[in-house]
Amino acid sequence: MLDPQAKALIDLVEQKGIPPTHTLTPSEARDFYSQRRFFSQPDAPDVASSHDIQIPGPAGALTVRCLRPAGSSDTDVLPALVYYHGGGHVIGDLDTHDVVCRQLANAAGCAVFSVGYRLAPEHVFPAAAEDCIAATLWVHANAASLKIAPSRIAIGGDSAGGQLTAVVSLALKKAHSFKPALQLLIYPMTDARAQTASMQTNGQGYLLTKDSMDYFYGHYMPEPAMRLDWRASPLLGDDHSGLPRAIVLTAGYDPLRDEGRAYADKLSAAGVPTQYICFERQIHGFALMGRIIDEANTAVKLLAQALKDHL
Repeated sequence: MLDPQAKALIDLVEQKGIPPTHTLTPSEARDFYSQRRFFSQPDAPDVASSHDIQIPGPAGALTVRCLRPAGSSDTDVLPALVYYHGGGHVIGDLDTHDVVCRQLANAAGCAVFSVGYRLAPEHVFPAAAEDCIAATLWVHANAASLKIAPSRIAIGGDSAGGQLTAVVSLALKKAHSFKPALQLLIYPMTDARAQTASMQTNGQGYLLTKDSMDYFYGHYMPEPAMRLDWRASPLLGDDHSGLPRAIVLTAGYDPLRDEGRAYADKLSAAGVPTQYICFERQIHGFALMGRIIDEANTAVKLLAQALKDHL
């Protein structure tokens, strides 16, 4: 059955007549998504420090939010997580994902670098991927000045950010660059062909709909050929061997469930140490909703423990 707390949220959205994402302009959708966080997300925990910096990007400066966990000092050399926020490559930003980044920093005892990559439709494929690759390389190259250990850098993200995590992992391997210690793929998009069974069975009624996925894909990957590129559909990559060990987390009532599981299977088949966890009664996006869904806090603790174990 659907988790009762998730069902209560779905019922409330229906009662309030909140418009589906695909009926909004990108600007309207961003505003709705940004405001909704105050209802569903926990209060932001205190961290030792938080500040935004500008770094070089492939098309101009990128903003990266730098967090250091509570109890750490500026001189401590810490493990790190580079985080890519979700939102279908169209919505979401550093603020919508600030709470989860703070939670992971504190619970895992690591620095977090949250990447403000370019969004569609203003910037189409592969802009987001290029930005995240560049930001990750920059963090690694500047590890000494950032007071982080270059051999203890993980990457991760949720939804579109999970897709970007998979893409960055593949890109670093192809470039013979550094290998992250861990990749966290939280209900990731991995196959833009959108033909899985869960895209049909979970495509209506559970907040994230197939219509909204079509909306996101249409804005970020407007040309059908783009969706067959491994930077759009990392499941279609030609070689997944040698990638960083992975934690793949999915939700049972998520249209993206099957492609997340398929990606975990692809990694395992290629010999990558991979753990797959499905919160069977949950919906897409639940991990950020710790104010109203208890299992969100369980998921964040699980992810933080994985970071601690492997960093």
